[in-house]
Amino acid sequence: MTLNKQSLSRRNLLTAGAAAGVGSVLAAPAAIAQGKTTWRMQTHWPTGNWYYEDVFVNFANRVTEATGGELTIEPVQNDGIVPTSEVLNAVRRGLLESAFIYPSYWMGRIPVAGHLNGNIGTFGSHEEMHMFMYEMGALDIIREAYAEQGIYQAGPVSYAGLALYSNRPLVTKEDFAGWRVRSTGTAAMVFEKMGASPVSIPGGELYQALQTGVVEGAHWGSISTGWGMNFQEVTKYIVQPDLVSQLNGEVMVGMEPWNAIGDDLKATFNEVVRATSADASAHFLHQDLVRKDEFVNELGGEITNLEPAVVEELRAKSMEVVDEFAERDPNYSGRVAELLHEFMRLTGKA
Repeated sequence: MTLNKQSLSRRNLLTAGAAAGVGSVLAAPAAIAQGKTTWRMQTHWPTGNWYYEDVFVNFANRVTEATGGELTIEPVQNDGIVPTSEVLNAVRRGLLESAFIYPSYWMGRIPVAGHLNGNIGTFGSHEEMHMFMYEMGALDIIREAYAEQGIYQAGPVSYAGLALYSNRPLVTKEDFAGWRVRSTGTAAMVFEKMGASPVSIPGGELYQALQTGVVEGAHWGSISTGWGMNFQEVTKYIVQPDLVSQLNGEVMVGMEPWNAIGDDLKATFNEVVRATSADASAHFLHQDLVRKDEFVNELGGEITNLEPAVVEELRAKSMEVVDEFAERDPNYSGRVAELLHEFMRLTGKA
């Protein structure tokens, strides 16, 4: 089966009309004049995925429109200028001006990036995630850590939930034993505590890995983002509930290009990041529900639901990982962990 992009029937929540050339490495926004400042922005998403256009290219267009052409964002597909694993260094060194990417890639260098990405069992909604980041001040601390690397952290962009595609039904804790899952970031550490066997596999190799049984399951964001990778073709089960309702990407800018623009452009850019996160959360959620229905009723797949006790254990293991990072990185992860424990208390999850 191939993905029918026409069936998405999306509302244009991100307010841009330009389309990027699917086969090109650079996709400058169409019909918008080049501004005084141009940033190349690389993502980890390939052009063939529906959300490359719907979310990433539209974000780039939205910035250009909102700044009246003063700041132009040129979208760059995965590995377009540097390999995904080198994007942080490329932004830090000025080989790229900016990136729209996934925080867990940098956890070895910036441990608190895991909190930006999101922790299993924590955020129950986009509002809760933004409350934690903006109202409780977690993002301010995370920005300090990125600034040490010469990078301005603009903020999270929601990729909606963390959904598991699997060729093994997962219901009880025992079902996790030896489960070979492609996973990254703090989620991989939680799965290991549950008895699973997480492995790291590049996104471009995931389809074949699932098809051949190298791994039995994977997560690539939400149901609809995994669908964009065609996981529905090579798996039998989608595991619910989502392990966190808001799994985040990030927008980062090299400190030199960031400091080279004026305060008005900075404020506008930050507001577009926040607005895009809210719009993307709703957009992904809608597509998640559509794809889940299609998975069952058209493809013959099955939805399996984790037992409530397993969900609670996943949350407990997740907070164990949070505390372990706090010990390793007290200045940043430790301070954010204190806020997260307070967040869990306030929201009745602890």
